[in-house]
Amino acid sequence: MKIFNNYKRNLCVALTAATFVSINSGCKDFLDTQRQGAYTADNYPYPQGGTPYDQFLFSAYDALRAYNYVSDGFMVVTSIRSDDADKGSTPTDGGADVIAMDNFPALTNGRVNSLWTEYYAMIGRCNTILDKVQNDKDIIATDQMKIQAEAEARFLRGYSYFVLVRAFGRVPKIDKIQAVASNVPQSTPAEIYAFIESDLQFAATNLPAVWDKKFVGRSTKGMANGILAKAYLYQQKWNQAMTTANIVMTSGQYDLSTPYTTIFGEAGENSKESIFEIQGTASATVPTNNGIQYASIQGTRGSSTEWNRGWGWNMPSAMLEAAYEPGDPRKTRTILYSSTASTPSTTIYGQTAPLFPTDVPNTKYNQKVLANPTYIAMYNNRAGWWMNVRILRYADVVLMYAEAANELGGTANTTAALAAVNSVRARARAGNNSILPDVTTTDQTALRNAIRQERRIELAMEHERFFDIVRWGIDQDAMIAAGKTGYNPNRDRLLPIPQQQIDLSKGVLTQNPGY
Repeated sequence: MKIFNNYKRNLCVALTAATFVSINSGCKDFLDTQRQGAYTADNYPYPQGGTPYDQFLFSAYDALRAYNYVSDGFMVVTSIRSDDADKGSTPTDGGADVIAMDNFPALTNGRVNSLWTEYYAMIGRCNTILDKVQNDKDIIATDQMKIQAEAEARFLRGYSYFVLVRAFGRVPKIDKIQAVASNVPQSTPAEIYAFIESDLQFAATNLPAVWDKKFVGRSTKGMANGILAKAYLYQQKWNQAMTTANIVMTSGQYDLSTPYTTIFGEAGENSKESIFEIQGTASATVPTNNGIQYASIQGTRGSSTEWNRGWGWNMPSAMLEAAYEPGDPRKTRTILYSSTASTPSTTIYGQTAPLFPTDVPNTKYNQKVLANPTYIAMYNNRAGWWMNVRILRYADVVLMYAEAANELGGTANTTAALAAVNSVRARARAGNNSILPDVTTTDQTALRNAIRQERRIELAMEHERFFDIVRWGIDQDAMIAAGKTGYNPNRDRLLPIPQQQIDLSKGVLTQNPGY
């Protein structure tokens, strides 16, 4: 059962399902997307276990799947800018805006403004919820209901600010209903991180570990602690990062039992690997309205009907291709190679891959977003709007734990770091002991490099690489090696503050250096 994205005070009104984030409750039922649900005597005015604030919360959850929140602007900023991906498609596709994201410097409007606007819209929704909890006397709710709603809103707000501070650095801190973000001066990254920590700490304390299945997707302790651990990691608060990651790892909610080959397809959605996963649904009659365009943007840009699946953006780079160890199965699951006249290729689903250059303009595509032919046939649609987007996986938390433990140093922490990184490699190995041997070094520098390499491969094409190389201080060398010679670390570690927002602010907002 899905929960709803709209609140209607009408017992008989049918509703479409919201897109929510996974809480590890099993694969969603794709055959249950024709009718998304209706209020009944059992769940009106909100389902048992919910709160009177659900009408506002569901609107915020629904907005997670918005075009620029998780698809176009998000994917361009978090992946195409890195050394692991290139724009893809045809040379001019996407125009100056996307080309500049790939080759630097980013333009001061276009997608930077779209991303900024979308994330502040989410923050506005969260602040509305918090205002309702604190000030709306017409809503009758228990103290526990208020705390629950506040925790959910603060998780979504904390996560949104984490994306903004990594992308832009200095951003306005808005903690109450505000007409426009551009009227508020920018706070320092340290101030924003303190705000993020406060929101996520409250959420982690007050959210449930798991919800009833009818609430699949609502925010959980694991989601809050996972993003909080990452916020600590970015500030080099190693002890807090290790401790918080360990809370997730010992919660009993997640593990590495899902095979790497399964995680990214429809069958792997909401698995034990999943901590924070934005969900989409589709049907033959409603192919896009309840879905996410993320997979379509990266789908093969083909001339034939079979391979005309999307825009062909976010192509795995030659640098990523070369980074895999011999025999690593994760390479096959991540990179889809086009067939050539002399070398046929197959997809993970056994289809003959599209022919380059006859069918498609690129030799490689992101195979992690490749739709299963079974669902393509079921929905009579090749664009994959039903596919979920993985924001935080369990393996990411395990590798955060390993990194923090190694940075803290000492025999016990080194042992813990090795156990963590090797658990990820063991899952990738899939029983083949001739590949991916355990990391054994106890030298801190060598182990640091091994953990960084493991993050790159395990999380390839999953929104982490650009921010990782920036926080590690290796971004300039990595970008130059990848041929992105326009990259200037003094300017390009951060996006420009959107010029449109600066203009609206009449000088309240100021530009980042170099733009």
